[in-house]
Amino acid sequence: MNEKYFELSNLSVGYNKKTLIHDICLDIKKGEIVTLIGPNGAGKSTILKSITRQLEIIGGQVIFDSNEIRSISYKELSTKMAVVLTERLKTELLTCHDIVATGRYPYTGRLGVLSHEDEEKVDNALRAVNALDLGGRDFNAISDGQKQRILLARAICQEPEIIILDEPTSFLDIRYKLELLSILGRMAKKNGITIIMTLHEIDLAQKISDKIVCVSGDHVTRYGTPQEVFQEDVIKELYNIDNGFFDPMFGSIELMKPAGDKPEVFVISSGGTGIPVYREMQKTNTPFAAGILFRNDMDYQLARLLACEVVTEEPFEEISDENFERAKELITGCSRVINAGVHIGPGNRRIKELLEFAEAQGKLE
Repeated sequence: MNEKYFELSNLSVGYNKKTLIHDICLDIKKGEIVTLIGPNGAGKSTILKSITRQLEIIGGQVIFDSNEIRSISYKELSTKMAVVLTERLKTELLTCHDIVATGRYPYTGRLGVLSHEDEEKVDNALRAVNALDLGGRDFNAISDGQKQRILLARAICQEPEIIILDEPTSFLDIRYKLELLSILGRMAKKNGITIIMTLHEIDLAQKISDKIVCVSGDHVTRYGTPQEVFQEDVIKELYNIDNGFFDPMFGSIELMKPAGDKPEVFVISSGGTGIPVYREMQKTNTPFAAGILFRNDMDYQLARLLACEVVTEEPFEEISDENFERAKELITGCSRVINAGVHIGPGNRRIKELLEFAEAQGKLE
């Protein structure tokens, strides 16, 4: 599964012969999950519609399994590629089973009559998305989230080599977001199906994808592994974030730090115990300092984004006199000291002295 399988070569896409994004160059291997991310209106859906031949390609090529995609007949393409886009499907008097069954039409004769084997594939596709109980229901009478699962079942029913999805997790609650992405992950790794999709939830994109495509302005700004793309500065620039932060360790978006340069509270913690306290300080717009934290402590990853100041120590080192005195200075200037819970061992034994210092000042909580 390491060979080049799906290639965009100097691709230019847009509408009415007007280029929106140009010089797109991507190499996608068979069985990879590739996710497009970027701000609304950046052109992610335009790229998907172009590579699925719903929009005319303005320039460049799309190579699918060594063939230029425009040389592949629509009938043949429908047996190799399944598409799930965001447009609402307009149907009348069709059940969910009927919708999924349309995924078998590329394989039926002129009359479109499904065989017993086709019917089994329809049921298996419904079962794969946990929607077998929806089969007899009117497609127009179910929720948007259920419709999304039915459309994925239709794509599965086509038995494609590649599935293109535009915002497949839209309208889904968290349980079904995770379930849908788990299904896609299994299909990619177990069956070698290539998945190309757009996602708004960058935390999920970080966890499910083999490759990430960043789309902004008139070009692809970055293409690489999640480890390469999901960096604080990359995401900040991609989405033009000036009112918060992206935390690459947790894959989360954090709001702006509390206003003010002078901390009112000093938080002592370790091993994640400070995280809920930091977020509470952020909610109440209370500027705070944190310490003494080792740089490999998970508390440090969030404190560096939200705190006025973080007193830090190098991993596995004993707390230095300089850092200890700086923590005492901050405590003296704060009105409160919160002990969020800290495990004290040989490396951070001086934290006990720090707690005693805060208690002697009558500030420890």
